[in-house]
Amino acid sequence: MCGIAGIIGFAGEAVEPALLGAACESLGHRGPDDRGTWSGQAGPLSVGLAAVRLAVQDPTPAGHQPMARGDGRYLLVFNGEVYNFRELARELEGLGDRFASHCDTEVVLAACIRWGSEALTRFNGMWALAFVDTQAGRGFLARDRFGIKPLIYTPSGRRCCFASEMRTLRGLARDPGEIDSAALLHYLRFGYVADPATIYTDTRRLPPGCWMTFDQSGLGEVRRYYEVPARTGAGPKEDYGSACGRVRELVFRAVAARRVADVPIGAFLSGGLDSSIVVAHLASCSTDPVKTFSIGYAEHGAYDETRYARLVARRFGTEHHEIKLTYDDVLAALLPIIDHLGEPFADSSILPTALVSQFARRQVTVALSGDGGDELFGGYWRYLGHDSLAAYQRLPGWLRRGVIEPALERAPASKGTVWRNRVRQLRKLLRAGSGDAWERHLAWSGILPPEAEAVLRPAATEMLGPPDPLLQRMRATGPRMDDPLNRILAFDLQHCLPGDMLHKVDLASMYHSLEVRVPLLDVELVEAVAPLPVRFKVHRGLRKRLLIDAHRGMLPEEILQRGKMGFEVPIGEFLRGRLSELFRDTVTREAVESFGLIDYDGVERVYADHCTQRAEHADLLYALFVLCRWHSRQRIA
Repeated sequence: MCGIAGIIGFAGEAVEPALLGAACESLGHRGPDDRGTWSGQAGPLSVGLAAVRLAVQDPTPAGHQPMARGDGRYLLVFNGEVYNFRELARELEGLGDRFASHCDTEVVLAACIRWGSEALTRFNGMWALAFVDTQAGRGFLARDRFGIKPLIYTPSGRRCCFASEMRTLRGLARDPGEIDSAALLHYLRFGYVADPATIYTDTRRLPPGCWMTFDQSGLGEVRRYYEVPARTGAGPKEDYGSACGRVRELVFRAVAARRVADVPIGAFLSGGLDSSIVVAHLASCSTDPVKTFSIGYAEHGAYDETRYARLVARRFGTEHHEIKLTYDDVLAALLPIIDHLGEPFADSSILPTALVSQFARRQVTVALSGDGGDELFGGYWRYLGHDSLAAYQRLPGWLRRGVIEPALERAPASKGTVWRNRVRQLRKLLRAGSGDAWERHLAWSGILPPEAEAVLRPAATEMLGPPDPLLQRMRATGPRMDDPLNRILAFDLQHCLPGDMLHKVDLASMYHSLEVRVPLLDVELVEAVAPLPVRFKVHRGLRKRLLIDAHRGMLPEEILQRGKMGFEVPIGEFLRGRLSELFRDTVTREAVESFGLIDYDGVERVYADHCTQRAEHADLLYALFVLCRWHSRQRIA
């Protein structure tokens, strides 16, 4: 696992070594074990490469990057892990290759030399890489199938700069562009900026499953080498029981494959279904007790899952480690983590993710997590929302409009109690009373409900549509599946998951030099599950039906039967109390109006509704707080 950066010059200007050294310094937290740079000519190109290394496979100097082969003709910087590298090494050795190390980077380089971009389809793992043929004066950038590892770049000009993090890219590119208004609106709607956009106009994020060539003529087009497989309705009828057995086998194989490491490994254990399944399989293929790590909240039981984590730890005999966070712990971590971000990112669960990563890093270098299970198997409430809304709309109109909806409008809403959280969820459900499945999905996925659109100026509201650009993109892209909900799951897997959850995990874990692996995104598992009928995954009020039934008898029933609980922090409570002064000092009229699209008086009204619990707007208000804090720090930098 590493951090990478580089400059590809198309106009003959030499790459400044000092820039590469500064890139290594900026990425140092991602790779504290080694760092290196290379600069020179690649035919007509000027090339500079930089890498920092977290030594996981073969920690000897043989794994140093940038890595060269063919007497220096071929160069690679590589961030990630390829779990089938040993099998690929044997295949390459049969073709005449020889290896001087026992690390996957050398195998990835040899594969790129022999097979070019076709090597990408042979890798099972997570990666972002840059490959250069200095003699031919060409190369390519690439990112793994599901966007587990990041890669951002500048798409135009006399040189292309690329990096693992925006903070580093800003140092290389000097001017990443102005704030992109469309990206800013996407951020305010969903809390993150989705690929291929970034918050800057002149910077792009390489989408998952894509690669891009470069040569003396510049950058080539972004090309896709991987798509989530589609279900078309053709072929033999699937058997649910067989699918359960197949899923259990594939999850075991995916977890077992991710044990390959020359450093200590462990697992996050939240007490939820996905992490519990990963721990169960990891324990079954390990000879020593698995090290597991959980965090809870000492002062807020509604957000604490540690008793479930302990239940799983006892069942599988893990060496369990647990800490209980206080409000002060979370608040102390808040600003350092926000200030580490290279662009605004408003998923507040980055805070507990960073804290559990810091906790785990004291004992392990690699941790397995359950990320990806919700998107693959249908774990979010919004996937059930379509049936729930249909059932609600079958109720008599007088009951809905005359009793239920007025009561919901009057009731207080927050995440702090079960009842008030139910009010919040029902209001969100009714947000999308009309429209097709895609429109409902967008409404339920967002953090900007209609009652909070007062934070936007009229110009911003006009930019939101119709036609809605994101809605158009959702309908136009993705695999053509025979069920709308299966298409939504596939879209989330390749667009929302890398933009939010995987981005969060990468930032939070690598901030503390911890590598996180995600076995539920194993390519063989995804390709087996994605095309299955949607009723196997979401059916009659049950989420993750297939994953649950596949693990009956293995996990405690209490884990299988419990409802989903996000890995959250009580940010709504903080905004009403301990964080209120900092919020007002940060989200000022001057800061808000500097963006041009946000109305400060509207923000004030939304904040007042939140503080009085007339509504729950924690996600939106936290997004505004992060945005203003980030922007103030960029101006200082």
